[in-house]
Amino acid sequence: MIRRPVAVVTAIVLFAEGLGIAGLQWFLGTVVDRQKMSLAGLDPDAMSVSTKAGGVVFGLYFVFCGVVALLVALRNRPAAGLGRILLISVAVVHGLLGALTVGLVGWGAFVFMMVVLGLVLLTLMTYDRQDGGADAVPGGSGGVDGTDGADGADGADGPGGVGQVGPVQPSAPGVS
Repeated sequence: MIRRPVAVVTAIVLFAEGLGIAGLQWFLGTVVDRQKMSLAGLDPDAMSVSTKAGGVVFGLYFVFCGVVALLVALRNRPAAGLGRILLISVAVVHGLLGALTVGLVGWGAFVFMMVVLGLVLLTLMTYDRQDGGADAVPGGSGGVDGTDGADGADGADGPGGVGQVGPVQPSAPGVS
């Protein structure tokens, strides 16, 4: 399958991107500190510290998203809960960063952002449906609602049949 390699590549790219973002922001904070730059009267030390802290936080965010992608690959199961939210949010971030970088940095950075966006989306979407397809039900024999169709000629007569409208009501014990 292609699912695991895509998730591993996504994790590696997110790790590298996290380290790159943190390193770039650290470098920019150091430059601001050494140049004693100020923007509209802001304290250069505050600007330096906030740039470095923001870079570390943003880098850790990418690294944590990479850990989620790596866990998806290792477990061979889709991300759930907070992990899924993180992968969706990192996809949105890459879409927004791609839109910004095309004007600020150039088409090369845009292409990189879109490749990472595609990897994250592939990681999310290839794990959405299991190998059996939409009709596969764990423990069932392939019926639409998990029944085997043995309760009537066309499956519509008994509880859980195809023709039934509404939820199945459990019967009283001893009554069939």
